[in-house]
Amino acid sequence: MKRNEAVVRWLLLAVVILSFSAASFSQIAVGISVRIGPPALPVYAQPICPGPGYFWTPGYWGWNDDAGYYWVPGTWVVAPVGMLWTPGYWGWGGGFYAWHAGYWGPHIGFYGGINYGFGYGGVGFGGGEWRGGAFYYNRSVTNVSVTNVTNVYTRTVVVNENHVAFNGGEGGVAARPTQQEQAAEHEHHTAALAEQTQHEHLASQNRQNFASENHGRPAIAATAKAGDFSSRSAVSARSAGGEYHAPAMSPKEARGPSTPGNKGGSNDGFRPFSKPSNNGGATNGGSTGNTAHGNESRPNETHANESRPQSESHTAHSPQPKPSAPKQNSHRSSPPPKRPSPPKEPHHKGR
Repeated sequence: MKRNEAVVRWLLLAVVILSFSAASFSQIAVGISVRIGPPALPVYAQPICPGPGYFWTPGYWGWNDDAGYYWVPGTWVVAPVGMLWTPGYWGWGGGFYAWHAGYWGPHIGFYGGINYGFGYGGVGFGGGEWRGGAFYYNRSVTNVSVTNVTNVYTRTVVVNENHVAFNGGEGGVAARPTQQEQAAEHEHHTAALAEQTQHEHLASQNRQNFASENHGRPAIAATAKAGDFSSRSAVSARSAGGEYHAPAMSPKEARGPSTPGNKGGSNDGFRPFSKPSNNGGATNGGSTGNTAHGNESRPNETHANESRPQSESHTAHSPQPKPSAPKQNSHRSSPPPKRPSPPKEPHHKGR
């Protein structure tokens, strides 16, 4: 009798666990998708690192159902010890652009091959590395003062000269995860910090950050600290990353369904990017990853020092729709170059 009662208790416990697992899966599998692609990434300088332990999180285009794409400025945040930030990215698939949210983890994962600059050249991360409990900064690609930060080194990194802000589809970055990034998919990941979520929320409240207002050249492209948009902290964009074209449809028309079937980009499915409702808050999940130490290149990429000049303007157009795909927007991105040897970039002069 007691044995039967024990079996019943275990069965009830299993049902509860499975119900929670199903809810978690639905949160991961359902995300935001839109029919128009993001503008090109703007060109801007990196604010100086506030002090030891701060980690750079690059800017990106968020989405608001009422006003469309808005810029979330790049910023410095205090990193969890031993953890690295893998940026989120937009990926094309199934007729939609879907958002893959960023995350913290022991290794840098796949972020669509997007060139966010400052060590995020499209694969891995060359901006620094953990050595024990201290973070060391690569001064060739990060704006660090040796007066405030003494843990520094200099190392050449991969340069991927491209301002396109989405992966896959016509005109998107044609990158796929490496074996290291695929292996890192099984690692433990942590969602964005509270200050990152608040930073995104505040960015969505300022109309100057919306692409419809700034035409791809935000007045606040980066900040010294998360959530601080004051003049002493903010850095404006030097230029748009490409020619801006207003969308041919309204944000509400562009909004796609939040269903598991809308799989964007080159990962299996996409991670949630919470429906903004005018607040822009993100829900983050795991993704694939690759190691952060050293510099790994994809085919046709070259190693160069990012402290040399790079060109600041690239025409960006969004992909043209295929016959069976929904109507696309007019953010067109010309197909990315076949990665010739890139120009070189000045020291600490932006992405």
